[in-house]
Amino acid sequence: MARGWESKNIESQQEEAGRRRNQGPAVTPEEQARRARRSQLELARTRAVADLERATAPAHRSMLEQAIKALDGQIDELENR
Repeated sequence: MARGWESKNIESQQEEAGRRRNQGPAVTPEEQARRARRSQLELARTRAVADLERATAPAHRSMLEQAIKALDGQIDELENR
């Protein structure tokens, strides 16, 4: 009986090791921070675009367009690092 449990335990360990190998290389803290920043910028851009679609005042629309351009620039800069 102990032998069957032991072989299942080894099998599960091998499966877990295989999953870790398939995940690719470990992500550095810098890469994690870059990905988090990009995600924040994309969310802010999505929100600004949605606000622009609803905006009616010309000054507000202009401000949102400038914000979107600035966010696009920050995303591009982050990509080119």
